[in-house]
Amino acid sequence: MRSFLVLLVVFMAGITSSFAADHAVILAYHHVADDTPSSTSISPAQFRRHLEYLRDNGFTVIGLDTLISSLRSGRQLPDRAVAISFDDGYISIYEQAFPMLQTFDYPFSLFLSTQPINDGQSNYMSWQQIREMTDAGVVIGNHMIDHPYMLENKQGESDQQRLQRLRQELLQAEQTILKQTGQSHRYLAYPYGEYDAAIKAMLSELGFVGLAQNSGAVSSHSDFLALPRFPLGSIYANLETAKVKFEALAFDVEQMGRLSPVTGDRSPNVTLKFAPGNYDPAQLSCFANSKPIPMNWLDRDAGLVELLATEEYRGRRWRYICTAPDLDSRRFYWYSVQWINTAD
Repeated sequence: MRSFLVLLVVFMAGITSSFAADHAVILAYHHVADDTPSSTSISPAQFRRHLEYLRDNGFTVIGLDTLISSLRSGRQLPDRAVAISFDDGYISIYEQAFPMLQTFDYPFSLFLSTQPINDGQSNYMSWQQIREMTDAGVVIGNHMIDHPYMLENKQGESDQQRLQRLRQELLQAEQTILKQTGQSHRYLAYPYGEYDAAIKAMLSELGFVGLAQNSGAVSSHSDFLALPRFPLGSIYANLETAKVKFEALAFDVEQMGRLSPVTGDRSPNVTLKFAPGNYDPAQLSCFANSKPIPMNWLDRDAGLVELLATEEYRGRRWRYICTAPDLDSRRFYWYSVQWINTAD
């Protein structure tokens, strides 16, 4: 994937044109530190470079609440609108990211797992520190009580019992956030980015918005029970590849006959329906693990294409990523298909 992103960078700098104002990008960070797990970390120096690039290149950083309410109501957003989010509630967000974001006058959101904060874990913020941030306008969202694998049943637990437990934990965490911060936006960032159709249905019933970790831009056509975000830790914190993501545009895509990212298949195919946009379908490219994935056009005029897996994908989570260059600029449309295999 890294080499693929580097190739995209070659095309994206320079002149842009005016785009439909319902596109935006949500960025997802975790640790902002040099001494935390690399897979979820960006260094303070790298993070500052991200903020400087956004400031110097015509981006408008908006609050997540503004982004979501605007897209849902049809209100226009500025071109190159970006929302910044952090998951978990690590102390480095308060010590490193918060002062920088205040300097740049950038709003951001924070998704909290409440139990580590209640327990006073040393690598997490305190409620007092979080209230200092809410006083500065930070939007607080839900990340469950203790960051669970939401697809995993406890010993002896049925799927229905698991859903009931998750419902209780979700609402308990939301109540704690309300008590401690005065906020209850009913935004849930899925721990590990994992969910299924039943969990999405639960969120819908309870009036929550769901935020995932599969990459892509958002628009009024997006699934508000699984809004994509671009994770920017580890190698993906590199500014040269992150630039492409900052400028991403949203496809209008339907996954045909697929209600959940959970699969028991290590080589799953999927059929996607791409609505017309300011791109040429002939320039659509899709990738898995940085390698092109074969595309079988079932009906090019209707935008129907089948992605054909040619290898077995390992690990618990992986993605198919589809992009196409915008016809009037050097920006890219971006969409990803999330897969989760819980068998291992």
